[in-house]
Amino acid sequence: MAHDRILVVDDDELQRWAVRKHLAGWGYEVIEAADGQAGLEMFSSHLPDLVLLDLQMPGQSGMDVLKQMRAIDPNTVVIMVTAHGGVKDAVAGFKLGLFDFLSKPLDFDALGVTLRYGLEARRLRSEVARLRDGQLGAADDGIIGTSEAVADAVKMVRKLAVSGASTVLLTGESGTGKDFYAKVMHFSSPRAGGPFIPVNCAAIPDTLMESELFGHEKGAFTDARFLKKGVFELADGGTLYLDEIGELKPALQAKMLRVLESLTFRRVGGTREISVDVRVVAATNRDLDKAVEEGEFRRDLLYRLRVIEMDLKPLRERREDIPDLARHFLTECSVKFHKPMTGVTKAAMDAMCRYDWPGNVRELRNAIERAVILEESTELTVEYLPDRLAAPAPAPADAALSAGSTEGFMLPPGGVSLERVEESLVRQAIAAANGNQTRAAQLLDISRDALRYKLKKFGIEP
Repeated sequence: MAHDRILVVDDDELQRWAVRKHLAGWGYEVIEAADGQAGLEMFSSHLPDLVLLDLQMPGQSGMDVLKQMRAIDPNTVVIMVTAHGGVKDAVAGFKLGLFDFLSKPLDFDALGVTLRYGLEARRLRSEVARLRDGQLGAADDGIIGTSEAVADAVKMVRKLAVSGASTVLLTGESGTGKDFYAKVMHFSSPRAGGPFIPVNCAAIPDTLMESELFGHEKGAFTDARFLKKGVFELADGGTLYLDEIGELKPALQAKMLRVLESLTFRRVGGTREISVDVRVVAATNRDLDKAVEEGEFRRDLLYRLRVIEMDLKPLRERREDIPDLARHFLTECSVKFHKPMTGVTKAAMDAMCRYDWPGNVRELRNAIERAVILEESTELTVEYLPDRLAAPAPAPADAALSAGSTEGFMLPPGGVSLERVEESLVRQAIAAANGNQTRAAQLLDISRDALRYKLKKFGIEP
Protein backbone atom coordinates (compact mmCIF):
# COMPACT_ATOMS: atom_id res chain seq x y z
CA MET A 1 0.00 0.00 0.00
CA ALA A 2 1.32 3.43 -0.94
CA HIS A 3 2.35 5.71 1.95
CA ASP A 4 2.10 9.49 2.12
CA ARG A 5 5.47 11.02 1.21
CA ILE A 6 6.80 13.85 3.39
CA LEU A 7 9.78 16.05 2.54
CA VAL A 8 11.74 17.37 5.55
CA VAL A 9 13.90 20.43 4.76
CA ASP A 10 16.11 21.47 7.70
CA ASP A 11 19.82 22.27 8.08
CA ASP A 12 19.87 20.73 11.59
CA GLU A 13 20.88 17.07 11.13
CA LEU A 14 19.76 16.10 14.65
CA GLN A 15 16.36 17.68 14.08
CA ARG A 16 15.97 15.80 10.77
CA TRP A 17 16.87 12.54 12.51
CA ALA A 18 14.27 13.07 15.26
CA VAL A 19 11.56 14.00 12.76
CA ARG A 20 12.44 11.09 10.46
CA LYS A 21 12.27 8.64 13.36
CA HIS A 22 8.77 9.77 14.38
CA LEU A 23 7.41 10.03 10.83
CA ALA A 24 8.71 6.61 9.82
CA GLY A 25 7.19 5.17 12.99
CA TRP A 26 3.82 6.63 11.95
CA GLY A 27 4.04 4.92 8.57
CA TYR A 28 5.05 7.87 6.37
CA GLU A 29 7.66 7.76 3.62
CA VAL A 30 10.33 10.35 4.48
CA ILE A 31 12.75 12.16 2.16
CA GLU A 32 15.19 14.81 3.39
CA ALA A 33 17.16 17.88 2.35
CA ALA A 34 19.73 19.88 4.32
CA ASP A 35 19.15 23.29 2.70
CA GLY A 36 16.66 25.23 0.60
CA GLN A 37 18.17 24.52 -2.83
CA ALA A 38 18.40 20.78 -2.16
CA GLY A 39 14.84 20.92 -0.85
CA LEU A 40 13.59 22.48 -4.09
CA GLU A 41 15.37 19.83 -6.14
CA MET A 42 13.87 17.03 -4.03
CA PHE A 43 10.46 18.69 -4.25
CA SER A 44 10.58 18.96 -8.05
CA SER A 45 11.75 15.37 -8.56
CA HIS A 46 9.60 13.60 -5.93
CA LEU A 47 6.48 15.86 -5.64
CA PRO A 48 5.84 14.98 -1.97
CA ASP A 49 2.38 15.05 -0.40
CA LEU A 50 3.52 17.42 2.38
CA VAL A 51 6.60 19.49 3.27
CA LEU A 52 8.05 20.23 6.71
CA LEU A 53 10.15 23.33 6.08
CA ASP A 54 12.59 25.09 8.43
CA LEU A 55 12.31 28.90 8.42
CA GLN A 56 15.96 29.88 8.95
CA MET A 57 18.54 28.04 6.85
CA PRO A 58 21.83 29.04 5.19
CA GLY A 59 21.36 30.27 1.63
CA GLN A 60 17.68 30.50 0.78
CA SER A 61 15.30 31.13 3.68
CA GLY A 62 12.24 29.03 4.30
CA MET A 63 10.02 31.86 2.98
CA ASP A 64 11.93 31.95 -0.32
CA VAL A 65 11.63 28.19 -0.67
CA LEU A 66 7.92 28.33 0.16
CA LYS A 67 7.27 30.83 -2.66
CA GLN A 68 9.03 28.61 -5.20
CA MET A 69 7.29 25.44 -4.03
CA ARG A 70 3.88 27.11 -4.31
CA ALA A 71 4.77 28.23 -7.83
CA ILE A 72 5.54 24.62 -8.79
CA ASP A 73 2.43 23.17 -7.12
CA PRO A 74 -0.20 25.60 -5.74
CA ASN A 75 -1.85 22.74 -3.81
CA THR A 76 1.30 21.94 -1.88
CA VAL A 77 0.74 21.59 1.87
CA VAL A 78 3.68 23.20 3.68
CA ILE A 79 4.17 23.31 7.45
CA MET A 80 6.84 25.76 8.63
CA VAL A 81 8.91 24.94 11.73
CA THR A 82 11.15 27.43 13.52
CA ALA A 83 12.77 28.30 16.82
CA HIS A 84 12.99 32.02 16.07
CA GLY A 85 9.95 33.11 14.07
CA GLY A 86 7.47 35.71 15.23
CA VAL A 87 3.98 36.86 14.37
CA LYS A 88 5.18 38.75 11.26
CA ASP A 89 6.75 35.58 9.88
CA ALA A 90 3.56 33.62 10.55
CA VAL A 91 1.38 36.25 8.82
CA ALA A 92 3.72 36.39 5.82
CA GLY A 93 3.70 32.60 5.57
CA PHE A 94 -0.08 32.32 5.72
CA LYS A 95 -0.39 34.93 2.96
CA LEU A 96 1.78 32.65 0.81
CA GLY A 97 -0.49 29.68 1.47
CA LEU A 98 1.31 28.14 4.45
CA PHE A 99 -0.82 25.43 6.11
CA ASP A 100 0.54 25.81 9.66
CA PHE A 101 3.40 27.29 11.68
CA LEU A 102 4.98 25.15 14.45
CA SER A 103 7.57 26.11 17.04
CA LYS A 104 10.78 24.30 17.96
CA PRO A 105 11.36 22.22 19.96
CA LEU A 106 8.59 20.26 18.24
CA ASP A 107 5.70 18.82 20.21
CA PHE A 108 5.43 15.53 18.31
CA ASP A 109 1.87 14.84 19.49
CA ALA A 110 0.82 18.18 17.99
CA LEU A 111 2.88 17.49 14.87
CA GLY A 112 1.12 14.15 14.33
CA VAL A 113 -2.29 15.83 14.47
CA THR A 114 -1.21 18.65 12.14
CA LEU A 115 0.18 16.16 9.60
CA ARG A 116 -3.12 14.28 9.50
CA TYR A 117 -5.06 17.49 8.92
CA GLY A 118 -2.62 18.68 6.28
CA LEU A 119 -2.69 15.44 4.29
CA GLU A 120 -6.47 15.25 4.51
CA ALA A 121 -6.68 18.86 3.31
CA ARG A 122 -4.57 17.98 0.26
CA ARG A 123 -6.78 15.01 -0.58
CA LEU A 124 -9.93 17.07 -0.19
CA ARG A 125 -8.58 19.87 -2.39
CA SER A 126 -8.04 17.34 -5.15
CA GLU A 127 -11.51 15.88 -4.60
CA VAL A 128 -13.16 19.31 -4.73
CA ALA A 129 -11.21 20.14 -7.90
CA ARG A 130 -12.45 16.94 -9.58
CA LEU A 131 -16.02 17.71 -8.51
CA ARG A 132 -15.80 21.22 -9.91
CA ASP A 133 -14.38 19.88 -13.16
CA GLY A 134 -17.38 17.55 -13.45
CA GLN A 135 -15.28 14.40 -13.46
CA LEU A 136 -17.21 12.63 -10.70
CA GLY A 137 -20.79 13.41 -11.67
CA ALA A 138 -23.32 13.32 -8.83
CA ALA A 139 -21.60 12.67 -5.51
CA ASP A 140 -23.83 9.70 -4.70
CA ASP A 141 -22.90 8.00 -8.01
CA GLY A 142 -19.96 6.51 -6.12
CA ILE A 143 -22.23 4.49 -3.81
CA ILE A 144 -22.00 0.87 -4.91
CA GLY A 145 -24.63 -1.81 -4.36
CA THR A 146 -28.15 -2.86 -5.31
CA SER A 147 -29.43 -4.02 -1.92
CA GLU A 148 -32.40 -2.45 -0.20
CA ALA A 149 -30.04 -1.16 2.51
CA VAL A 150 -27.96 0.75 -0.06
CA ALA A 151 -31.08 2.10 -1.78
CA ASP A 152 -32.37 3.36 1.57
CA ALA A 153 -28.97 4.95 2.34
CA VAL A 154 -28.90 6.77 -1.02
CA LYS A 155 -32.43 8.02 -0.47
CA MET A 156 -31.53 9.26 3.02
CA VAL A 157 -28.34 10.99 1.83
CA ARG A 158 -30.25 12.85 -0.88
CA LYS A 159 -32.82 14.06 1.63
CA LEU A 160 -30.16 15.16 4.11
CA ALA A 161 -28.17 16.94 1.39
CA VAL A 162 -31.02 19.26 0.48
CA SER A 163 -30.80 21.47 3.57
CA GLY A 164 -27.21 20.84 4.60
CA ALA A 165 -28.12 21.97 8.12
CA SER A 166 -29.29 19.31 10.59
CA THR A 167 -26.83 17.39 12.74
CA VAL A 168 -26.48 13.77 11.61
CA LEU A 169 -25.31 10.73 13.59
CA LEU A 170 -23.90 7.85 11.52
CA THR A 171 -23.91 4.53 13.35
CA GLY A 172 -22.72 1.09 12.35
CA GLU A 173 -19.86 -1.32 12.74
CA SER A 174 -16.30 -0.39 11.86
CA GLY A 175 -15.69 -0.55 8.11
CA THR A 176 -19.28 0.02 6.98
CA GLY A 177 -18.39 3.28 5.19
CA LYS A 178 -19.31 6.01 7.66
CA ASP A 179 -16.42 8.23 6.47
CA PHE A 180 -17.49 7.73 2.85
CA TYR A 181 -21.15 8.59 3.50
CA ALA A 182 -20.15 11.70 5.44
CA LYS A 183 -18.17 12.93 2.42
CA VAL A 184 -21.00 12.07 0.02
CA MET A 185 -23.41 13.99 2.25
CA HIS A 186 -21.15 17.04 2.17
CA PHE A 187 -20.37 17.04 -1.55
CA SER A 188 -24.04 16.49 -2.44
CA SER A 189 -25.14 19.46 -0.33
CA PRO A 190 -25.16 23.24 -0.81
CA ARG A 191 -22.03 23.23 1.38
CA ALA A 192 -19.97 21.38 -1.26
CA GLY A 193 -17.97 24.51 -2.03
CA GLY A 194 -16.98 24.85 1.64
CA PRO A 195 -14.45 22.82 3.63
CA PHE A 196 -14.94 19.24 4.78
CA ILE A 197 -12.92 18.81 7.98
CA PRO A 198 -12.61 15.28 9.43
CA VAL A 199 -11.56 14.74 13.05
CA ASN A 200 -10.92 11.37 14.68
CA CYS A 201 -11.84 11.93 18.32
CA ALA A 202 -9.96 8.80 19.39
CA ALA A 203 -6.70 9.75 17.66
CA ILE A 204 -6.04 13.13 19.30
CA PRO A 205 -4.40 13.18 22.76
CA ASP A 206 -6.68 14.40 25.56
CA THR A 207 -4.35 17.32 26.31
CA LEU A 208 -4.73 18.65 22.76
CA MET A 209 -8.40 17.91 22.08
CA GLU A 210 -9.97 21.16 23.30
CA SER A 211 -7.42 23.24 21.40
CA GLU A 212 -7.97 21.17 18.24
CA LEU A 213 -11.74 21.59 18.44
CA PHE A 214 -11.97 25.25 19.44
CA GLY A 215 -8.49 26.69 18.83
CA HIS A 216 -6.43 28.79 21.23
CA GLU A 217 -5.25 32.35 21.65
CA LYS A 218 -1.59 33.34 21.66
CA GLY A 219 -0.22 32.83 25.18
CA ALA A 220 -3.15 30.66 26.33
CA PHE A 221 -0.68 28.08 27.61
CA THR A 222 3.01 27.21 27.44
CA ASP A 223 4.27 27.10 23.82
CA ALA A 224 1.09 28.77 22.50
CA ARG A 225 3.17 31.29 20.57
CA PHE A 226 0.59 31.90 17.86
CA LEU A 227 -3.16 32.13 17.58
CA LYS A 228 -4.53 28.82 16.33
CA LYS A 229 -7.95 28.23 14.80
CA GLY A 230 -9.77 25.06 15.82
CA VAL A 231 -11.63 22.72 13.51
CA PHE A 232 -15.01 24.32 14.22
CA GLU A 233 -13.62 27.60 12.92
CA LEU A 234 -11.81 25.97 9.99
CA ALA A 235 -15.03 24.20 8.93
CA ASP A 236 -17.06 27.44 8.82
CA GLY A 237 -19.37 27.31 5.79
CA GLY A 238 -18.83 23.58 5.39
CA THR A 239 -19.06 20.28 7.27
CA LEU A 240 -17.25 19.10 10.39
CA TYR A 241 -17.03 15.29 10.57
CA LEU A 242 -16.48 14.02 14.12
CA ASP A 243 -15.50 10.37 13.80
CA GLU A 244 -15.56 8.08 16.85
CA ILE A 245 -17.57 10.67 18.78
CA GLY A 246 -18.24 8.00 21.42
CA GLU A 247 -14.59 8.32 22.54
CA LEU A 248 -14.94 12.01 23.44
CA LYS A 249 -13.96 12.47 27.08
CA PRO A 250 -16.69 13.54 29.56
CA ALA A 251 -14.97 16.85 30.29
CA LEU A 252 -15.45 17.94 26.69
CA GLN A 253 -18.94 16.52 26.19
CA ALA A 254 -20.60 19.44 28.01
CA LYS A 255 -18.67 21.96 25.91
CA MET A 256 -19.55 20.06 22.74
CA LEU A 257 -23.25 20.15 23.66
CA ARG A 258 -23.13 23.94 24.13
CA VAL A 259 -21.41 24.47 20.79
CA LEU A 260 -23.88 22.25 18.94
CA GLU A 261 -26.80 24.12 20.52
CA SER A 262 -25.55 27.62 19.79
CA LEU A 263 -22.82 27.22 17.12
CA THR A 264 -20.76 29.64 19.19
CA PHE A 265 -17.60 29.02 21.25
CA ARG A 266 -14.50 30.62 22.68
CA ARG A 267 -10.95 29.69 21.83
CA VAL A 268 -8.88 28.35 24.73
CA GLY A 269 -7.69 31.43 26.61
CA GLY A 270 -10.11 33.67 24.72
CA THR A 271 -12.95 35.92 25.89
CA ARG A 272 -14.71 36.60 22.58
CA GLU A 273 -17.63 34.46 21.41
CA ILE A 274 -17.07 33.18 17.86
CA SER A 275 -20.06 32.21 15.72
CA VAL A 276 -19.80 29.69 12.88
CA ASP A 277 -22.05 28.17 10.26
CA VAL A 278 -21.13 24.50 10.39
CA ARG A 279 -22.96 21.25 9.78
CA VAL A 280 -21.82 18.54 12.18
CA VAL A 281 -21.85 14.92 11.06
CA ALA A 282 -20.80 12.55 13.86
CA ALA A 283 -20.06 8.83 13.66
CA THR A 284 -19.57 5.95 16.06
CA ASN A 285 -19.35 2.18 16.13
CA ARG A 286 -20.22 2.14 19.85
CA ASP A 287 -23.65 1.54 21.36
CA LEU A 288 -24.15 5.07 22.70
CA ASP A 289 -27.36 4.09 24.51
CA LYS A 290 -25.33 1.60 26.50
CA ALA A 291 -22.61 4.21 27.07
CA VAL A 292 -25.30 6.55 28.47
CA GLU A 293 -26.55 3.83 30.82
CA GLU A 294 -22.99 3.22 32.00
CA GLY A 295 -22.41 6.92 32.65
CA GLU A 296 -19.76 7.28 29.93
CA PHE A 297 -21.75 9.52 27.57
CA ARG A 298 -24.13 12.40 28.24
CA ARG A 299 -27.76 11.65 27.41
CA ASP A 300 -28.47 15.25 26.37
CA LEU A 301 -25.49 15.23 23.99
CA LEU A 302 -26.69 11.97 22.43
CA TYR A 303 -30.14 13.47 21.83
CA ARG A 304 -28.53 16.55 20.27
CA LEU A 305 -26.36 14.46 17.97
CA ARG A 306 -29.24 12.18 17.08
CA VAL A 307 -31.35 14.82 15.32
CA ILE A 308 -31.18 12.43 12.37
CA GLU A 309 -29.65 8.98 12.76
CA MET A 310 -28.46 6.90 9.83
CA ASP A 311 -27.57 3.30 10.65
CA LEU A 312 -25.29 1.62 8.10
CA LYS A 313 -25.85 -2.11 7.72
CA PRO A 314 -22.92 -4.56 7.97
CA LEU A 315 -21.87 -6.33 4.79
CA ARG A 316 -23.10 -9.74 5.96
CA GLU A 317 -26.66 -8.34 6.02
CA ARG A 318 -26.43 -7.24 2.38
CA ARG A 319 -24.44 -10.00 0.74
CA GLU A 320 -26.00 -9.20 -2.65
CA ASP A 321 -23.71 -6.13 -2.75
CA ILE A 322 -20.50 -8.17 -2.42
CA PRO A 323 -20.07 -9.02 -6.17
CA ASP A 324 -20.45 -5.37 -7.24
CA LEU A 325 -18.09 -4.16 -4.52
CA ALA A 326 -15.56 -6.87 -5.33
CA ARG A 327 -15.52 -5.98 -9.04
CA HIS A 328 -15.20 -2.27 -8.21
CA PHE A 329 -12.24 -2.84 -5.88
CA LEU A 330 -10.67 -5.20 -8.42
CA THR A 331 -10.77 -2.48 -11.09
CA GLU A 332 -9.46 0.11 -8.63
CA CYS A 333 -6.53 -2.09 -7.53
CA SER A 334 -5.80 -3.14 -11.11
CA VAL A 335 -5.22 0.51 -12.03
CA LYS A 336 -3.38 1.30 -8.81
CA PHE A 337 -0.86 -1.54 -9.16
CA HIS A 338 -0.69 -1.55 -12.99
CA LYS A 339 -1.85 -5.16 -13.19
CA PRO A 340 -4.50 -5.89 -15.84
CA MET A 341 -7.20 -8.00 -14.16
CA THR A 342 -10.10 -9.34 -16.24
CA GLY A 343 -12.38 -10.61 -13.48
CA VAL A 344 -12.97 -12.91 -10.50
CA THR A 345 -13.24 -16.71 -10.69
CA LYS A 346 -16.50 -18.32 -9.54
CA ALA A 347 -14.72 -20.08 -6.65
CA ALA A 348 -13.25 -16.79 -5.43
CA MET A 349 -16.59 -14.96 -5.70
CA ASP A 350 -18.42 -17.79 -3.90
CA ALA A 351 -15.86 -17.65 -1.07
CA MET A 352 -16.30 -13.90 -0.73
CA CYS A 353 -20.09 -14.15 -0.72
CA ARG A 354 -20.06 -16.90 1.96
CA TYR A 355 -17.75 -15.05 4.34
CA ASP A 356 -19.27 -12.85 7.08
CA TRP A 357 -16.78 -9.93 6.70
CA PRO A 358 -16.58 -8.76 10.33
CA GLY A 359 -14.44 -5.86 9.08
CA ASN A 360 -17.11 -5.06 6.48
CA VAL A 361 -16.33 -3.11 3.28
CA ARG A 362 -12.89 -2.10 4.53
CA GLU A 363 -11.93 -5.74 5.09
CA LEU A 364 -13.23 -6.71 1.63
CA ARG A 365 -11.21 -3.96 -0.02
CA ASN A 366 -8.03 -4.94 1.82
CA ALA A 367 -8.52 -8.62 0.94
CA ILE A 368 -8.84 -7.79 -2.76
CA GLU A 369 -5.85 -5.44 -2.67
CA ARG A 370 -3.75 -8.23 -1.14
CA ALA A 371 -4.97 -10.74 -3.72
CA VAL A 372 -4.27 -8.42 -6.67
CA ILE A 373 -0.71 -7.80 -5.44
CA LEU A 374 -0.02 -11.55 -5.11
CA GLU A 375 -2.09 -12.85 -8.05
CA GLU A 376 -0.13 -14.34 -10.94
CA SER A 377 -2.97 -14.71 -13.45
CA THR A 378 -5.28 -12.11 -14.98
CA GLU A 379 -8.21 -13.40 -12.92
CA LEU A 380 -8.53 -13.09 -9.17
CA THR A 381 -8.50 -16.65 -7.80
CA VAL A 382 -9.36 -18.06 -4.40
CA GLU A 383 -5.71 -19.04 -3.91
CA TYR A 384 -4.61 -15.54 -2.90
CA LEU A 385 -7.64 -14.57 -0.83
CA PRO A 386 -7.03 -14.64 2.95
CA ASP A 387 -7.15 -18.15 4.43
CA ARG A 388 -10.03 -17.20 6.73
CA LEU A 389 -12.35 -17.05 3.70
CA ALA A 390 -11.94 -20.79 3.25
CA ALA A 391 -13.30 -21.56 6.76
CA PRO A 392 -16.77 -23.14 6.93
CA ALA A 393 -19.69 -20.77 7.28
CA PRO A 394 -20.74 -20.23 10.91
CA ALA A 395 -23.69 -22.18 12.21
CA PRO A 396 -26.95 -20.24 12.63
CA ALA A 397 -27.32 -18.74 16.08
CA ASP A 398 -30.68 -20.46 16.64
CA ALA A 399 -29.04 -23.85 16.14
CA ALA A 400 -26.15 -22.99 18.42
CA LEU A 401 -28.25 -21.89 21.37
CA SER A 402 -31.06 -23.61 23.15
CA ALA A 403 -34.36 -21.76 23.34
CA GLY A 404 -34.09 -20.61 26.92
CA SER A 405 -30.61 -21.26 28.29
CA THR A 406 -26.92 -21.27 27.40
CA GLU A 407 -26.10 -23.85 30.08
CA GLY A 408 -23.64 -26.39 28.70
CA PHE A 409 -23.33 -24.42 25.44
CA MET A 410 -20.44 -25.43 23.17
CA LEU A 411 -19.23 -23.46 20.15
CA PRO A 412 -19.75 -25.38 16.89
CA PRO A 413 -16.52 -26.32 15.02
CA GLY A 414 -16.99 -23.57 12.45
CA GLY A 415 -17.53 -20.86 15.05
CA VAL A 416 -20.57 -18.60 15.41
CA SER A 417 -21.31 -14.97 14.64
CA LEU A 418 -21.60 -13.06 17.94
CA GLU A 419 -23.98 -10.56 16.38
CA ARG A 420 -26.26 -13.34 15.14
CA VAL A 421 -26.27 -14.81 18.64
CA GLU A 422 -27.24 -11.40 20.02
CA GLU A 423 -30.05 -11.03 17.46
CA SER A 424 -31.32 -14.52 18.30
CA LEU A 425 -31.41 -13.73 22.04
CA VAL A 426 -33.29 -10.48 21.41
CA ARG A 427 -35.87 -12.30 19.27
CA GLN A 428 -36.24 -15.04 21.90
CA ALA A 429 -36.73 -12.45 24.67
CA ILE A 430 -39.40 -10.59 22.69
CA ALA A 431 -41.18 -13.87 21.96
CA ALA A 432 -40.96 -15.02 25.59
CA ALA A 433 -42.34 -11.65 26.75
CA ASN A 434 -45.18 -11.74 24.18
CA GLY A 435 -43.95 -8.46 22.73
CA ASN A 436 -43.75 -6.63 26.06
CA GLN A 437 -40.57 -4.57 25.72
CA THR A 438 -40.17 -3.84 29.44
CA ARG A 439 -40.35 -7.56 30.28
CA ALA A 440 -38.01 -8.46 27.38
CA ALA A 441 -35.46 -5.91 28.60
CA GLN A 442 -35.63 -7.46 32.07
CA LEU A 443 -35.04 -10.92 30.63
CA LEU A 444 -31.93 -9.64 28.85
CA ASP A 445 -30.81 -7.53 31.84
CA ILE A 446 -30.54 -4.37 29.76
CA SER A 447 -32.36 -1.03 29.78
CA ARG A 448 -35.49 -0.47 27.72
CA ASP A 449 -33.66 2.17 25.65
CA ALA A 450 -30.90 -0.35 24.89
CA LEU A 451 -33.53 -2.91 23.86
CA ARG A 452 -35.19 -0.41 21.52
CA TYR A 453 -31.81 0.29 19.92
CA LYS A 454 -31.26 -3.43 19.34
CA LEU A 455 -34.78 -3.89 17.93
CA LYS A 456 -34.06 -1.13 15.46
CA LYS A 457 -30.56 -2.45 14.74
CA PHE A 458 -31.83 -5.92 13.86
CA GLY A 459 -35.07 -4.77 12.20
CA ILE A 460 -37.25 -6.63 14.71
CA GLU A 461 -40.92 -5.64 14.92
CA PRO A 462 -42.16 -6.42 18.47
